[in-house]
Amino acid sequence: QVQLAESGGGLVQPGGSLRLSCAVSGSISIIDPMCWYRQAPGKERELVAFISRSGTTDYADTVKGRFAISRDNAENTVFLQMNSLKPEDTAVYYCNLRAGWRGGRDYWGKGTLVTVSS
Repeated sequence: QVQLAESGGGLVQPGGSLRLSCAVSGSISIIDPMCWYRQAPGKERELVAFISRSGTTDYADTVKGRFAISRDNAENTVFLQMNSLKPEDTAVYYCNLRAGWRGGRDYWGKGTLVTVSS
């Protein structure tokens, strides 16, 4: 069974940087699209970044130019580099694997908390 595990969250001051990691484990050998979502207290879940099977990326307007999603297929890991962090970036960040294109289902990690505060 496929499992996702996020790491790298923590407390950072405004203007600082963090890099989140999502480790994918299981017997899969197929590269699937991957996403990072976030959910702040009192707000709905938000799509932050997307990376396709071919490596193309897309971002929410709120993080464009500050965040970068990447993947290391050899290590089965997806990253989210977050720079110039703002208090409004505070949220639980979730990793998402999309297998619908091949008839599978989505997989989710349990999340990692990012807090941006002075």
